[in-house]
Amino acid sequence: MTIHPPSSRPSTILPRSIDSQPLLELRNLSTYFYTEEGVVKAVDGLDYTVHKGEVFGLVGESGCGKTVSALSVLRLVDAPGKIVAGEIVFDGVPLLELSEKEMTKLRGSRISMIFQEPLASLNPVFSIGDQIAEVLQIHQKLTKGRAWQQAVDLLRQVGLPDAESRAHAYPHEISGGQAQRVMIAIALALRPQLLIADEPTTALDVTIQAQILDLLRELSRRWGTAVVLITHDLGVMAEMADSVAVMYAGRIVEQAHLATLFDRPLHPYTQGLIASIPVLGDPKDRLEVIPGAVPDLIDIPPGCRFAGRCRLRVEFNLDVCTRVEPDLAPVGIDHAARCWLYLDDPAHGHKAPLRSSLIEQR
Repeated sequence: MTIHPPSSRPSTILPRSIDSQPLLELRNLSTYFYTEEGVVKAVDGLDYTVHKGEVFGLVGESGCGKTVSALSVLRLVDAPGKIVAGEIVFDGVPLLELSEKEMTKLRGSRISMIFQEPLASLNPVFSIGDQIAEVLQIHQKLTKGRAWQQAVDLLRQVGLPDAESRAHAYPHEISGGQAQRVMIAIALALRPQLLIADEPTTALDVTIQAQILDLLRELSRRWGTAVVLITHDLGVMAEMADSVAVMYAGRIVEQAHLATLFDRPLHPYTQGLIASIPVLGDPKDRLEVIPGAVPDLIDIPPGCRFAGRCRLRVEFNLDVCTRVEPDLAPVGIDHAARCWLYLDDPAHGHKAPLRSSLIEQR
């Protein structure tokens, strides 16, 4: 998807009303996978907060830990994976302390998730209407007839044409875009407080992508549902999110409000992501590329996890980057980065070469 910078968004996208009270808090969350080759630190000390009514974006390359963090929230991490540290607090409730029975009751009713590959997520032997109705029967104890009618109403609300007829269709009889609308209907059937959308536009063409994003945005605003939007596509993020956290190798490396992130990305990885995506009206012939590869999460090198790919580390001759990992720390107004370019470290005699450029933000 081509990026429309946030400052040039269509005027129909209005500022969102966000409740200051946290709905979801992840504190030092670590989820590891214990394999024969070693321990894969898929999520390693993750911290973020999602407020009521907010669309919070989590962006990064495939394999950076985005999906694992979402599955951790729902406690759906399968063996050999395990949540080894941290806290997950939802609406004041510590989820890691709940029984499986309590978590089962919470999933779908208060927290829902739209998984990748919508057609693969639907049961091929049941009609789409039956699959939505089943959720309503289980959680709301509705009769079969009443649940079916509500299922049809939900399909209408998510924009599925001829909802009454399509409710009788099976997953193989609908398109990928229609399947994604069905998954949204299932996820929102019980009006959850939090919706986790994992790559909701993957494998859809650009037109359908825009329709799905518009639908998610509209339903979120209508019902006040907070959304955690997981994607590798900054174009999708630019169209949808209020605030964004950028993940790399299991950690957050930058976090800011959406407009701030696009106007002034600080971390070299974020800068590389934005430079590598086409922007409308940009005349450059070639897109930037980020050199190198993501470090092995079984054998993570010391220092900053992006150091081996960072041109600015070489430009400023920052030896500290390969020895000591920086903290995710405030470097401006509502802006945080995990980067020695902006952070001093008296213990190691390091002075941030670009800190002076941030004075005007303070």
